[in-house]
Amino acid sequence: MNVTRNTLPLVVAALALPAFVASAHASTSFIANSFYDQQHPFSRYGYIEWAETVKELSDGELQPEVYTGTVLLAPRASLQGIQDNIAQVAHHAAIYTPSEMPVANAVQELGFNYSDPLISILAVTDFSLNNPTQLAEWEELGIVYLGAYNTPPYVLMCREPVRNLEELSGKRIRTAGSTVSAWVEEAGGTPVNVPSSEMYSGLDRGSLDCATNAVNDLVDRSLWEVAEHTTLLPTGMYWSGPQWGFNAGFWADLSDEQREVFKEASAKAMTRMVVQYIGAAEAAMEEAESNGNNIYEPEDDLMASVETFRDEALENVYDKARDQYGVEDPEALIDDFLATYDKWEALISEVDREDEEALAELAMEEIFDKLPADYGIY
Repeated sequence: MNVTRNTLPLVVAALALPAFVASAHASTSFIANSFYDQQHPFSRYGYIEWAETVKELSDGELQPEVYTGTVLLAPRASLQGIQDNIAQVAHHAAIYTPSEMPVANAVQELGFNYSDPLISILAVTDFSLNNPTQLAEWEELGIVYLGAYNTPPYVLMCREPVRNLEELSGKRIRTAGSTVSAWVEEAGGTPVNVPSSEMYSGLDRGSLDCATNAVNDLVDRSLWEVAEHTTLLPTGMYWSGPQWGFNAGFWADLSDEQREVFKEASAKAMTRMVVQYIGAAEAAMEEAESNGNNIYEPEDDLMASVETFRDEALENVYDKARDQYGVEDPEALIDDFLATYDKWEALISEVDREDEEALAELAMEEIFDKLPADYGIY
């Protein structure tokens, strides 16, 4: 998920203004941005289809203009783009702005400990819309959080088989995030921090032996061509920051009815997005295997290494939240997230995991319908 730092082109910012307009027909036009390409689940389901749902639910009163890719905002610039009203709503990954979003990043440290994206996306949304410490961070930043994203578990995609600790030893592994990097180092490998856009070239040249990322990249980024060996070792998921982060002024100027439209559209899009993303990852693995790739389950010692490190990471997450991210009461923050995850683990066990409509209804009932009427009005 890493990218090189880009500055926001002033000419694009100028073209994007005015931020939104109310037409003679009382429709509200606004800009929505996802820095992923249009076929990525976060863009396709989370923005392109979401925009159609917004228009439909509002009877055309809300008119999103969707940008995908980096034509409007580079990943590192998306937070500033929301704050400056370049985009009225945008996806932003908090790992790109750790100093601005220390709370979100402190909670992301738990990502290595989980491997179920469906439970996580709903738990993260519930937590991020209700935890007072996290809410204070959104308010301080001048953004309104309205839902999470979540990747499938990152796995190992390698030039050579890496099925056990002996085969991992000495391997240069592209990682994303401090926790997985620490595990790679402890397990005997060498973590390499390069953008996901450079995984293919690094594997092709041999400057990388493996890359950790969601398995759908075997097809989406053609990694099956340069990484013929995939080990289904769960090395964490990513969820930090909003899938839909609204400019606070834009949100405040909406009517109650319009805000309700966004809540419902986000519940529908979020659950569809994660179900489809999981399906895309599974399909990509099958396609890669049909192209001659090798798919392995991790051997016992490699899996044990991850599980042991997860226990250590959980023990250390409180100190890390306090010392690295400056969280004043890390126990309250982290324990609230753990309890919220447990809550959603129980709720999801009673629902068909592939029934997008039922999942959206559950998200509405348990999360969005329970928000206060003045949510996000600062």
